Amino acid sequence: MIRRVPHCSHWGAYTILVEGEGAASRIVGVEPFALDPAPSPLIQSVADWARPGRRVLRPMVREGWLAARGGAARGATGAGRGQEAFVALPWDEVLDMVAGEIARVTADHGPASIFAGSYGWTSCGRFHHASSLLKRMLNLSGGYTGHVDTYSIAAGPVILRHTLGDDRACGGQANTLDTVAAHTETLVVFGAMSPRTAQSEAGGIGTHQLEQFLRRIVARGTRIIHVSPLRDDLPGWVGAEWWPIRPNTDAALMLGLAGEVVAAGREDHAFLARCTSGADLYLDYLRGRPDGVVKDARWAAAITGLPAEAIRALAPRLVDTRAMLTVSWSLQRAHHGEQPFWAALGLAAVTGQIGLPGGGVGYGYGSLGGVGAPFAIGRSPGMSQGRKPIDSFIPVARITDLLSCPGGSYTYQGEDRTYPDIRVVYWAGGNPFHHHQDLNRLQAAWTRPETIVVQDPMWTATARRADIVLPASTSIERNDIAGNKRSDMVLAMHRAIPPLGEARADFDIFNALAERLGTGPAFNEGRDEMGWIRHLYEQSRADAAERLGFEMPPFDRFWAEGHAPAPVQRDHTYLSGFRADPEAEPLATESGRIVLGSRTLAALALPDCPPHPAWLEPAEWLGAGAADELHLISHQPEGRLHSQLETAPASLVHRRAGREQVRLNPGDAQVRGIGDGQTVRLWNARGACLATARLDPGTARGVAVLPTGAWMTIGSDGTDLAGNPNVLTLDIGTSAFGQGCSAHTCLVRVARHPGDNRDAIDTYQAQLAEILPDG
Repeated sequence: MIRRVPHCSHWGAYTILVEGEGAASRIVGVEPFALDPAPSPLIQSVADWARPGRRVLRPMVREGWLAARGGAARGATGAGRGQEAFVALPWDEVLDMVAGEIARVTADHGPASIFAGSYGWTSCGRFHHASSLLKRMLNLSGGYTGHVDTYSIAAGPVILRHTLGDDRACGGQANTLDTVAAHTETLVVFGAMSPRTAQSEAGGIGTHQLEQFLRRIVARGTRIIHVSPLRDDLPGWVGAEWWPIRPNTDAALMLGLAGEVVAAGREDHAFLARCTSGADLYLDYLRGRPDGVVKDARWAAAITGLPAEAIRALAPRLVDTRAMLTVSWSLQRAHHGEQPFWAALGLAAVTGQIGLPGGGVGYGYGSLGGVGAPFAIGRSPGMSQGRKPIDSFIPVARITDLLSCPGGSYTYQGEDRTYPDIRVVYWAGGNPFHHHQDLNRLQAAWTRPETIVVQDPMWTATARRADIVLPASTSIERNDIAGNKRSDMVLAMHRAIPPLGEARADFDIFNALAERLGTGPAFNEGRDEMGWIRHLYEQSRADAAERLGFEMPPFDRFWAEGHAPAPVQRDHTYLSGFRADPEAEPLATESGRIVLGSRTLAALALPDCPPHPAWLEPAEWLGAGAADELHLISHQPEGRLHSQLETAPASLVHRRAGREQVRLNPGDAQVRGIGDGQTVRLWNARGACLATARLDPGTARGVAVLPTGAWMTIGSDGTDLAGNPNVLTLDIGTSAFGQGCSAHTCLVRVARHPGDNRDAIDTYQAQLAEILPDG
């Protein structure tokens, strides 16, 4: 008999088909959610979670850490991480160790010496959300050092909070795409608007709507200009005009377009006077008054590699037609990443399009599945992390600096702060040895803490480098609930199969630790798994009814049917109320207006974040690189989310010899003697990796594209065999103000590699087998 089990992952809702019961349960198929117009093919990969090959099946402790435990050498064994063998121990014994380390470090060094590094993408479930549960547990025990912002988007929201008063415009609450489809005449897409990235969403997604909105935009006859080094950052059927820009130069193009509008006297004086502050500072910069350089089409062309005549011709159209600018999150993951977000805001302000239906600027369309779709206005289900008893955090991408430089200083949003001395790292539900930059630098810093705990279903590169590894179940082995602020549904996640090995649900692990730390009742509040899921749903249901008059079904009906509608906002025009009456609806900025010239940034006088939108040369870019260097773009893979399900069929179809494929323009490949399908080596001063060449005329000259997510597999000479681009990327903050990651600012060299061509996945498994006990 086949059981039909409703479930959800980051890449969408689906039904798991399960044969058998209990330990004999077997996944025999996956069906897409009937209401999803464009289900992701990734749903077919979830059965891979039931394969034990890469699963953590028992609690494990590293031999070297165990031998030094309690002695003077406690903090001196970190060099063995990733090299030394593990031993399997009983759950109770290992939980006692973890609770003991939390209590010891809190008492001896203070709670700020515990880094709760979890990033939270293991499951879309809002109850067994590893990051939230870890922080809830630690808050009840005194606190921890955490992080702010995300690797996906950090510099962008920082500058928007300063210039717009909040970050809604990059969080899914700019113009909704139904409004764009109805009103926009000229659409300029900076970066991507791609189903590749839109297939996933934090907290899960019920309906993938990007494609249907794009088709409506195309059907309306909207002129679409696509500015990106990669032609397929928009689907080919859109028929956009492709402008293959040099990476990291989008801000210069935006400034050049604004400069052309101003030079023609076409700027919207009334809008600038009523709705912005500091516009004179910005306009003076465009006119070249501070530096003698006029920002116009010819200036922008020299930087971007685009034709000056095309730039000059586009500028008046941004004034004469209803024009919308969309800016990918990826643009701000670069050195000076604040600038393209601010420069786009400046261009939209100069043209006077902000607050008009289908006009203005929005950020992140397609970066996640829910951005641009009608957004939730009710309460989304989610576990409370509780009150934070201490104020200790880092910008998310400053992990290596945190571990390397205890007592060192950093700045964030104009505030001077100090890195604490981290003694314990607890990582639950994430893989920094996939998503952090300059992984060789992180590897060196990773040796410093006294204890590293990793809680994960998989033997990731991070788990291999832990002292204690706790086996967590995957979402298909427990019950949960999905939903988020960009979703039009709340979704039930039923357990499909029992946990593999000795794996436990995240809530059960943290509850056991809280009991040992004396905070169990406060952590669990007397509820079990289904009690919490029911409670979280009823909170959302009550809010929808009481505040919005929206009726959601009772819990039992929701759980049986697998989904429930959530209240959403459609046909939304961002800042329409503010445009109509700036006095009645002021922004939460220094002036109550859109900030184009910042008093705060002028006072800070930061050399890498001036007080107006500006073009600043990145640390690495094609305009200053050597003739044989290429600009590396490390974007999201098509066949998986981040590093999850790396060996599942949807991921493997995009790989060759177990390693990632690097896309190269045929012209760049020819001058290097590289043929399609050949193994190549990419390298710079930070590291080296292997990949398989894929020749692609839709990749701009001077650019190499290597997706993220390969499980770092270091060979004997220090080269990563799997094609992990983050052994190459640059680990610096976007600026002293935003401190986001700068992954897309990276130059590399590429050459044919006639050497070791072992299958990277097989090699990873062999390396793993060397450090795990038999059985």
